Amino acid sequence: MSEPPVAFLTGEYPRATDTFIQREVAGLRAQGLTVLTCSIRRTDPGQHVSDLQRAEAAATFHVLEAAKSPLRLARAHLGWIARAPGRWLRALGLAARTAPPGLRGGLWQLFYFLEAGVLAERLRASGAGWLHHHFADSSGSVALLAAEIAGLPRSFTLHGPAEFYAPEKWRLDVKIARARFVACISHFARAQCMLFSDRGDWGKLRIVHCGVEPAAYAPQPGRPPGKRMVFVGRLAPEKGLPVLLEAFASVRARHAEAELALIGDGPSRPEIEAQIARGGVGGAVEILGFLPPEAVAAELSRADLLVLPSFAEGLPVVLMEALATGIPAVATRIAAVEELVEPGVCGLTVAPGDAAGLAEAMDRLLGDPALRARMGEAGRARVVAEFDVARETAWLAALIRGGREGRLPEGLRPGG
Repeated sequence: MSEPPVAFLTGEYPRATDTFIQREVAGLRAQGLTVLTCSIRRTDPGQHVSDLQRAEAAATFHVLEAAKSPLRLARAHLGWIARAPGRWLRALGLAARTAPPGLRGGLWQLFYFLEAGVLAERLRASGAGWLHHHFADSSGSVALLAAEIAGLPRSFTLHGPAEFYAPEKWRLDVKIARARFVACISHFARAQCMLFSDRGDWGKLRIVHCGVEPAAYAPQPGRPPGKRMVFVGRLAPEKGLPVLLEAFASVRARHAEAELALIGDGPSRPEIEAQIARGGVGGAVEILGFLPPEAVAAELSRADLLVLPSFAEGLPVVLMEALATGIPAVATRIAAVEELVEPGVCGLTVAPGDAAGLAEAMDRLLGDPALRARMGEAGRARVVAEFDVARETAWLAALIRGGREGRLPEGLRPGG
């Protein structure tokens, strides 16, 4: 007998900045699971940077679009009231108990409950037997309530850092307690879960890394060393780009041939463009916008160094991609970054917000191609051993299957 489908929910799917979720969905399908993708909002088409993403978007159920139809909304909730009144009422009570304080918080929670009824109806109609969601903020609240209405087991992947800023608002304690398991992307994320949950729930906290396909980011043997640096991510305040541009201007004074490519887009782009113009480094800095995964891989293969000056992160997938390509990284010493970028082994880490320290680290690596080569080799070995998406999705599939049977596999990581 075939396994019932697994429903996958995120706030937006697919999008250019979350290709790791797309890889995870593909990996679970390769493990023999049927995965139904659901998204709260429809992603802006500008975030669809490949034919595969456009195909995924076309096959994804969009909760808000369905919930905006009064007829569909009413049918979903009236159907559940008739079909499973006890579960519907328990979900309503759960929504009331977990609502953020204040009138505004209660109003948003009502919206989440209404969306949850529509999502639950979709899960019932599709025959889903499990609900897994990424992130534990608003989309996680919809998932919590939808699973209660539909009577489905639920798990989720916890990334941070946004959820850790307001654990009481997002009721991480309840979301963890009512999950069959929580896939924490790092030891740091798991520790935060432990901080915000009951000790009796710690046994369900497992570590499932976001992963990459190492073969897609193979090093380029024989490429002559240069001084091209790359940043990959949203052009947003939390990424610390003003600090990077200040550091780059300093480095440029000592390395006249240094180049910097910014891959991504976002709300801070006008400010970044203005700083580039003021700093007089316009000829050395280019903004490439969002690129499809294969184009990002190509840019990384042309680069000598990845720089990530973020103020807030979980465990950035772009670090895995860069190390898999065989180039070292300079990143800020925050959250779980050093679980991947071991300082002095596969890159360097600096204090967040420290432009002088960032410039010093960039200067050191730009001036020592042999050190970059050694770090790049070590970084790729680490990614192959610990961040291969095939291994990680096999582990996630084992957790889902074990959760269905009421017996989670032993160990925090695959293999115990």
